[in-house]
Amino acid sequence: MAPDAPVADVRRFNRVVTQRVGALDDRFLARDRPLGEARLLWEIGEDGCEVRLLRSRLGLDSGYLSRLLRSLEDSGLARVGPGERDGRTRTARLTAQGRREWTELDRRSDRLALSFLAPLNDKQRGRLVAAMNEVERLLTAGTVEIAPLHPAHPHARYCVGEYFAEIDRRFEAGFDPEASLPAGDAELSPPAGVMLVATLRSKPVGCGALKFHPRRATEIKRMWVAPSARGLGVGRRLLAELEATAAARGDRLIRLDTNDALSEAIGMYHSACYTEVEAFNEEPYAHHWFEKRLPAA
Repeated sequence: MAPDAPVADVRRFNRVVTQRVGALDDRFLARDRPLGEARLLWEIGEDGCEVRLLRSRLGLDSGYLSRLLRSLEDSGLARVGPGERDGRTRTARLTAQGRREWTELDRRSDRLALSFLAPLNDKQRGRLVAAMNEVERLLTAGTVEIAPLHPAHPHARYCVGEYFAEIDRRFEAGFDPEASLPAGDAELSPPAGVMLVATLRSKPVGCGALKFHPRRATEIKRMWVAPSARGLGVGRRLLAELEATAAARGDRLIRLDTNDALSEAIGMYHSACYTEVEAFNEEPYAHHWFEKRLPAA
């Protein structure tokens, strides 16, 4: 990436947006609190929210979040106490005054949004909303994190479970893990393999794994992306990370198999320069077999 022009464009965009939405005003939407407190009040919502989830959703460190919560408590808008189902967790809830303020913020936020659109004609409004949707999608994609996890980690367990459930629905004859070639914890844990998990705001949204073979090409297994994260490029990032991991250990060939029902995955493999080859295993659920030559790490 060229270092100067794109960075300058992003910074200019940030300056316009922060000014336009009122982020610089100590009295956001003409209320008695800045944007940070108003946003936290909104995230707590009418039903309350666990503090750990607030921290994850807003990307705030514990100290700053505690100060914001304390300010809302001092204003009589919220209270923090033990969770109803688990006393070990802390949950923030709005007071009656806080719920009234939440409703007023909702009304004024609508009015602010309308002020963006009102001066524009229909064509300009459509362009602005489409651009906003695209910016949101790309910024969200940039917050996805990919890291290796043990297959027994709860995030990995969740992803594999959702993967099994989805292919069981989509495969014509369903899916039975016991009938498939083995790719369990032992095969996908170092040194026999590796499992990568993608997370978005600390929630698992995708996975992919490598199964190493002493005298055969490394295989890609368990490729899955949550429906909520599709369209963010998570699958391609997982695939690229798996390829880089294999190349880093000296592999020059990587393989995978897939089912006819997974047309999106087949399209991704073709576009990622995988070549369809003859069957190289006896996977009963496979209709297509692919391989790709990897460059030196």
